Amino acid sequence: MMLLSVISLGCDKNRVDTEKMLYRLRGKFDITDDLSQAEVIIVNTCGFISSAREESINAILEAAQYKTVGKCKKLIVTGCLVQKHYSELKDSLPEVDAFFGVNDYDKIDIIVNSDDKLNFVSNDPCKEIEGRIQTTPPHFAYLKIADGCDNHCTYCTIPSIRGKYRSFEMDNLVDEASKLIDNGAKELILVAQDVTRYGIDLYGEYKLVELIKRLSRLNVTWIRLMYCYPELVTDELINEIASNPKVAKYIDIPLQHVDDDILKKMNRRSSEKSIYEVINKLKSNNIAIRTTLMTGFPSETEEQFNKMLNFVKSSKLRHVGVFAYSEEDTPSAKLKGKIPKYVRHNRAKAINSAHRSNVKEYNESMIGKTVTVLYEDVDYDRMLFKGRTEDCAPDIDTYVYFKANFADVGNFYKVKITGYKGYDLSGEVIDE
Repeated sequence: MMLLSVISLGCDKNRVDTEKMLYRLRGKFDITDDLSQAEVIIVNTCGFISSAREESINAILEAAQYKTVGKCKKLIVTGCLVQKHYSELKDSLPEVDAFFGVNDYDKIDIIVNSDDKLNFVSNDPCKEIEGRIQTTPPHFAYLKIADGCDNHCTYCTIPSIRGKYRSFEMDNLVDEASKLIDNGAKELILVAQDVTRYGIDLYGEYKLVELIKRLSRLNVTWIRLMYCYPELVTDELINEIASNPKVAKYIDIPLQHVDDDILKKMNRRSSEKSIYEVINKLKSNNIAIRTTLMTGFPSETEEQFNKMLNFVKSSKLRHVGVFAYSEEDTPSAKLKGKIPKYVRHNRAKAINSAHRSNVKEYNESMIGKTVTVLYEDVDYDRMLFKGRTEDCAPDIDTYVYFKANFADVGNFYKVKITGYKGYDLSGEVIDE
């Protein structure tokens, strides 16, 4: 069989789309990580912000080189960048043999097998592909519970790319989760553009807690929640996270800001008061919080920025990601009061610095304590095993590096924390 390679960029939701495309091609190609040997290369792009678009273009150009120096006969490009900028891409990238958008993943087998130069960029959502070829390590998997978004934040292009919010049938999700668990998944990570909105379009009411309860009946260790909007983090959801032993005591809430005026201009539905209320409820239930914040949104004053900076200092959240506002083809680009680029980035650095101080304080408090670690990899530079605790998601959060005589990937170990380096903890296995 021919060799096929996939480059998947952007978020974990994009990764799930890639896995479903690979399933559509099962039995027709062998998958390889060696781009120089691949006869077909698919690039699944991200188009969220300018840096993501730049990364996607560079990946396409790099892949195109293998048509000259490798064995590539066909280069196919898909994803959010194509959906948003197809007309520009098709003229500027003649190296690409086929383009198709986020609503056309079900056509991947037709595109790959055709000798013609086919392009598909439609606006109607494609039929859901059942089945996946998992690309994460077997012990964890992403469960994409919905697509699209109805929030229309003024800085975001996702609704114009992915369309309206569309929940997936609960029975189908439970079946998909069951298969992932049968294949070795011990951790299910629920993802969507807005996980907390799940079910409202399909069932007329929010159904995330019911979905969690049904998934909890499966043989899974951790269920992790990502992309939860603060205004929909209800007492019912908090109680479910806190009381359900199969739900990781962790939640990802992209707050973006805490100033009421900026939140209103972002078209966010939360307020400074409601944000503090939900954060306090989560912390009182010992639920670790990850958030994302944005600096330099148009008209952001020094006072408004300092309000967010003080929030980071005082709330001491477990994980904080921050990015400087990037001018995009969105409603926010038309707002007055543009902030100079260097100011945006300096403010982001200040948020990072405040968070680093909190992390140092937290790490020092962990020395001498014993934690449960899901072992994932070996760091050969440090000659240590590497894993995650319940309050850390893969790829984006921190790790625990530890000593042990032996460890199996995907198994859990008790690790006594003896120190830290930067954001990460270190320790040694006890009671092997």
